[in-house]
Amino acid sequence: MPTFPFSVADPIQHHGPLPKTSDVVIIGGGVIGVTTALFLARRRISVTLIEKGRIAAEQSSRNWGWIRKQGRDADELPIVIEACRLWKELAAECGEDIGLTETGVTYLANSDKQMASFETFMKLASAYDLDTRLLDSGQTAALFKGMSRKFAGSMTTPSDLRAEPWLAVPALARLAARLGVTIIENCAARTLDISAGKVSGVWTEAGRIETSTVLVAGGAWSSLFLRNHGVSIPQLAVRATVAATEPLAEIHAGAAGGADVAFRRRQDGGYTLAPASHRLYLGPDAFRHATKYMPALMAHPFGTRYSPAAPEGYPDSWSTPRNWTADAESPFERMRVLNPAPEQSSLDAISRNFQRLFPQFETVRLKTTWAGMIDAMPDIVPIVDRVQTITGLFVATGMSGHGFGIGPGIGRVVSDLIQGNAPGHDLNRFRLSRFADGSRIRPGPAI
Repeated sequence: MPTFPFSVADPIQHHGPLPKTSDVVIIGGGVIGVTTALFLARRRISVTLIEKGRIAAEQSSRNWGWIRKQGRDADELPIVIEACRLWKELAAECGEDIGLTETGVTYLANSDKQMASFETFMKLASAYDLDTRLLDSGQTAALFKGMSRKFAGSMTTPSDLRAEPWLAVPALARLAARLGVTIIENCAARTLDISAGKVSGVWTEAGRIETSTVLVAGGAWSSLFLRNHGVSIPQLAVRATVAATEPLAEIHAGAAGGADVAFRRRQDGGYTLAPASHRLYLGPDAFRHATKYMPALMAHPFGTRYSPAAPEGYPDSWSTPRNWTADAESPFERMRVLNPAPEQSSLDAISRNFQRLFPQFETVRLKTTWAGMIDAMPDIVPIVDRVQTITGLFVATGMSGHGFGIGPGIGRVVSDLIQGNAPGHDLNRFRLSRFADGSRIRPGPAI
């Protein structure tokens, strides 16, 4: 069993070999790329998935493990409802224990004003017949064992799920491989081969694959790859710190979040803990797209902290090349697995705040700590679209920290987009052109 977080030291599980041709090439081995490949393979379409490092080694294994309908953007909600159904089907089909459990998600409210803000989603939940409900202060206290303080109330959705991301996405990749997907780890896509405005292939570090269709699902790296082909998307990468505790007595079987800490019960008997804020490294793209992020910054002014420069090799580092050719080493080969260091001050805060909230734990020992880079968009919803300027090129990126839960739903949608089928959902909100056609940027929910 590989250690977590994944790194280039972990053995390669998927070796290839690199095919000469493929109907579809997918760039990126996270939850979006893997599930898209899986659904295409079900239609007997030849798919090659190339991953610069290891399957799910970046944000798809480093997230909180929440699979939630609660609190979703109105345009995401129908897709995540489908995703919840697909998670159950895929967990059964892959035949591996991925920790998938229906234990609910709860948002804790510090004030009556925050409780009132839940009403927007309650109307949406009613329209989709969800089991979401509001709890008063006493009901909230009864839901958690031994909380030291009272909250104004909470919003909870008992049917929401949790799973272990570092188990789940690799298990789905193994399922995809059994269905015929060619997966090649440690193989970076360098550039697209474009002829007369159409995709004709992909140049990788191991050679060329002939194809007419490419999906870029590279997470935090998508913007860098696309910019080299003249496609600009206002995507940034923010660092999120996370920790896992040693086993503790159960105070709640599901996931919950408040102003000071978010937590989720784990399969191993501990809890995954995370702070309420993230860190953005200020690089060339951050300044280039700053005006597009102003609405989100105004709506959630304290949700992000800033550092003047990213470490060398990061997607928006000042030293990261913005242009390269097919016959030269790319930035993706230089950073096989983006493994940011967790922020010590955040780790101290989440451990302290969790213990303060549940004082029955005399000590909260952290057994593993890590961080990941979230692919963020100005309106906190993804791009799921074809690129109009390059025929055969599709993009599914910018999941904004919500990608794990919605992953199978997006994968199914993108597989149908690629095939020219009706996607089954209104994707207008997720179109690429919204950042260039004068549309007002309308931030979705930040949680």
